[in-house]
Amino acid sequence: MFSEAQIVGEKLVAANLPSMGEGAEQGKEPSDVSRILFLEVLCKSSGKIWRFASGTDAEFALRLINSALGYGVPVALYIESAKEGEETVKFGPKATLVNYGEGWKLQTAIDGDGYLMRRMPKQSPSSMKPLDSKYMAKPPPGSSTMTTFQFIWKILIAFAFMFLLAGTLAFFLENLPWLIKHITSSLEQWFM
Repeated sequence: MFSEAQIVGEKLVAANLPSMGEGAEQGKEPSDVSRILFLEVLCKSSGKIWRFASGTDAEFALRLINSALGYGVPVALYIESAKEGEETVKFGPKATLVNYGEGWKLQTAIDGDGYLMRRMPKQSPSSMKPLDSKYMAKPPPGSSTMTTFQFIWKILIAFAFMFLLAGTLAFFLENLPWLIKHITSSLEQWFM
């Protein structure tokens, strides 16, 4: 199913790499030491092969793989190492990914029923586009917004007008009997 190049890499061929002592004695730099070691994990949901550095935590790899999955695709539950005819080795979240040798493949395990699928995220008010309303929109650049001082000043003026109106009404109601008496007396004189 997979060629040798696709099988999880983390192999150093001892015959090709001189040990540190041999390189120091011969005065040569080992050329293959700079080779990057990696692990390959097959994502069963997408079919994509992911490469991770040696020593990567399974939780990190799983989060990275699941974050790249499209919507409606089953998410990976955990990473396992599988070999045909052998029991799979499952990696917990804090486990370090390792290669178990020839024929072992790292792959993701998905929910068989497909119940755990990546869904479209619900829009929260912070991620929603604001309405095209003059009350909801931000003020255009260059226009001044009402400061706290201006707001308090307008409230004080409104209270002053309320007290002035209340005082005028109270004065009118206090003098209403005198006004009625004055109007009736002037009407009596007028018609008599």
